[in-house]
Amino acid sequence: MTQHDAPQDDAPQPDAPQPEAPEAHQHLRNDLSIDQHLAMKSAATRLEKDFDGIIGAETIERFLHSSYGQFAGRASIPNFLPLLAERFTRQRLRALARVEYKHHDGKPTVLFLCTHNAGRSQMAMGYFTQMAGDAAVAWSGGSEPGNEVNPAAVAVMAECGIDIAREYPKPWTDEIVQAADVVVSMGCGDACPVFPGRRYEEWKLDDPAGQRIDDVRPIRDEIERRIRKLLVELGVPVNESETCISENCNEETLR
Repeated sequence: MTQHDAPQDDAPQPDAPQPEAPEAHQHLRNDLSIDQHLAMKSAATRLEKDFDGIIGAETIERFLHSSYGQFAGRASIPNFLPLLAERFTRQRLRALARVEYKHHDGKPTVLFLCTHNAGRSQMAMGYFTQMAGDAAVAWSGGSEPGNEVNPAAVAVMAECGIDIAREYPKPWTDEIVQAADVVVSMGCGDACPVFPGRRYEEWKLDDPAGQRIDDVRPIRDEIERRIRKLLVELGVPVNESETCISENCNEETLR
């Protein structure tokens, strides 16, 4: 065989797949069960469909797995982790779309923060969402998220026809804070993040943690009063037909 007949081993193969960079999927978790892995893939597919043309698949996947990690250490039922991760990721991606991609629907967005995201901030978000309807957006978070929403807070809000039992304590992230128009802090102190251009309010309210229902009702009522005032300041009409005034809630409880 002459030199010209030798096979060209170094010649590039046009159809040969290129090896994927080892860091491409470093954000993926390797501690998932088969069922959790399938659930996370399904969640990623739904999120990619919802944010198609706005946020890329790799970013969605990265946010989904990092959100999973936020709950993995304190979840009592691991099978629910993919669902919690998907819900939190959807909120984070909406925030990211506003901050990074200027995808803004024009609705005022308020972020309520407290320490455990189990009482005050959950009640505030419940009132705000009920009163504002589709005219504004409410989020909540905690500096040290608890394991569940305070049952006393759930009970007193139910008296007013507002269901917060399906909510869950969660942290905040930078993109969520940056996407909010108003950040309301209720006891998280120096842990609450500060970004320029946001409106910040500090609401001094007692922590309902460990308190009896009778002691939580005044906290609820004060939160309602402040939410009504905030909505007026934001120019958002209060949906009275869907809202029970706290005084009436208390009257119904006493009957």
